[in-house]
Amino acid sequence: MKTKYLSPGTTNAKTAKNSLKTFILYLSPGTTNGHNLCPKASAGCLAACLYTAGRGKFSNVQKARENKTQQFIQDKPAFIRALAWEIMKEYTKAKKAGEKIAMRLNGTSDIDFIYLLQKYAGLDVSTLADYMVFYDYTKILQKAIRYKSHPNYTVTFSRSESNQHETEQAIKLGINVAAVFNGELPQTYLGAPVIDGDKSDILMIYNKGLVLGLKAKGQAKNDKSGFTINNK
Repeated sequence: MKTKYLSPGTTNAKTAKNSLKTFILYLSPGTTNGHNLCPKASAGCLAACLYTAGRGKFSNVQKARENKTQQFIQDKPAFIRALAWEIMKEYTKAKKAGEKIAMRLNGTSDIDFIYLLQKYAGLDVSTLADYMVFYDYTKILQKAIRYKSHPNYTVTFSRSESNQHETEQAIKLGINVAAVFNGELPQTYLGAPVIDGDKSDILMIYNKGLVLGLKAKGQAKNDKSGFTINNK
């Protein structure tokens, strides 16, 4: 049976709040599958990862993500072509329904899928902007800079305990930053206004040059690495 790559956003507590119908691609993050699909993930990030949150705690869900990751590693061009086909299938359905939808291709990874879709499938996501919008989080500052002005792909830089300097650079460049706080969200961080990033996963699309404040969840509540910002 053909693997289905995209999961409905309703399976994720935050994307379920999105005003746009959302689809997410989940792979195995960090080094959980023997391959590092999050090349800039810090120790604190890996320890606090929400990979096993929600439906991710079930072994069958984890196995499905591992299988998709293996397919990506073993035959990247075939994986990307199949992903492009699935994206276009959802785009066609959205166009027929006259509704705009959202795509987050890095639910639990940090890969430049926008480049790979163009390279292996000839798919330029900017051509889908009328009915589909793409967004992601990344810890790769150059990736956030590269796509800063992209017409249909919004990237938010994710702060960790090991990239404070890059976080400051991102803010200076007007790139949105996601930061995890242990305690109440401050009004500003590093001079940038802070909004509640937990209210919706697509706030980054409609707001620029600010910090998406996220409250520590799960293991992050016990973080001692500096991954979370103590604001108690």
